[in-house]
Amino acid sequence: MRTLNLSSALVFFATFAVFLCDKFCLAVRKSSATNAFDSSIVFPVKGNVYPLGHFTVSVTIGNPPKVFELDIDTGSDLTWVQCDAPCTGCTLPRDRLYKPHNNVVRCGEPLCSALFSADKSPCKNPNDQCDYEVEYADHGSSIGVLVKDPVPLRLTNGTIFAPNLAFGCGYDQHNGGSQLPPSTAGVLGLGNSKATMATQLSTLSNVRNVIGHCFSGQGGGFLFFGGDLVPSSGMLWTPLLSNPGGTYSAGPAEVYFGGKPVGIKGLILTFDSGSSYTYFSNRVYGAVLNLLRNGLKGQPLKEAPEDKTLPICWKGSKAFKSVADARNFFKPLALSLTNSKNVQFQIPPEAYLIISNKGNVCLGILNGSQVGLGNVNLIGDISMLDKMVVYDNKRQQIGWAPANCSRPTKK
Repeated sequence: MRTLNLSSALVFFATFAVFLCDKFCLAVRKSSATNAFDSSIVFPVKGNVYPLGHFTVSVTIGNPPKVFELDIDTGSDLTWVQCDAPCTGCTLPRDRLYKPHNNVVRCGEPLCSALFSADKSPCKNPNDQCDYEVEYADHGSSIGVLVKDPVPLRLTNGTIFAPNLAFGCGYDQHNGGSQLPPSTAGVLGLGNSKATMATQLSTLSNVRNVIGHCFSGQGGGFLFFGGDLVPSSGMLWTPLLSNPGGTYSAGPAEVYFGGKPVGIKGLILTFDSGSSYTYFSNRVYGAVLNLLRNGLKGQPLKEAPEDKTLPICWKGSKAFKSVADARNFFKPLALSLTNSKNVQFQIPPEAYLIISNKGNVCLGILNGSQVGLGNVNLIGDISMLDKMVVYDNKRQQIGWAPANCSRPTKK
């Protein structure tokens, strides 16, 4: 959920896939042949929380292949690309749009029904094309049709393959209160429904139904499908809550401030890589903001309402150059999972602050109730920086650990 903002010769296809993966994918060959289920698919990540406000990966689709840069979103299910059908509201030039070629998914296919609850399916005939409409919290939307095409991929064991995967061909885009970055072709939906690319790959026995990402505080990082890169130790795990909406939620949790509980309990946490910032419900946001303000009493910081980068900013005696310059004025937050012993999601100051282009320090925790999120408490990218976050759909659990996100390492 972004709240801000087919035929060439086989030799050509294989050669291009090797070239592409050597350029864009990290391949770690094993000394002996391995089952694909023991391997992973790794995508280098581009972007940052501020000033870009998004993280993206490049995914190759079709034959001949074309590269599409997609916004990473664990808060939605459907992967879609801007589509030359023709397209209304597309941000890319026509030669960079996806071109369908009589490859639509029909209403009678299981992947179509996976997109909709039984009472919301638009299908009247199983031979009709599978149309979709997806809406986001910033009131943006994509309307289109489900299609299937090869997606060339490379496993960490060196295997190259091109499964036929379903995704959305979006021909009517509405950007709501924000816009996709100019280079972005669509959204890589990574929720836990049967319609996601990761789940499709698992169903085809290509990789385990595990998704992980590691976003660096310096920008960039990596995303992976499969269990090969999940550390065998050091991870903190908590069960995922059953959620028919396809989002990754855990809880209940209690807020700690400066290492101590502050009486804010019962939070249900939704982890959403499609949100740049963390959002708390009105009650929780107000309480946390009061804690921060009280903690700053006597410190040489003043609120800077003239800085509109984020709702709350503070200025120091001189301009800050990095969060490291300001972090000692702030205390760490933590969310303690009350149903999981000794499991806390740590949010140190560098995971809830940014430095604006004016040199002020700004709060990257926002009031979700003001943007229509109601009582949702949403963990966004800023609070997941420099952590490996793993969504294990097979075991129905979510885990995290501090990590160097500059490059993936084998467990």
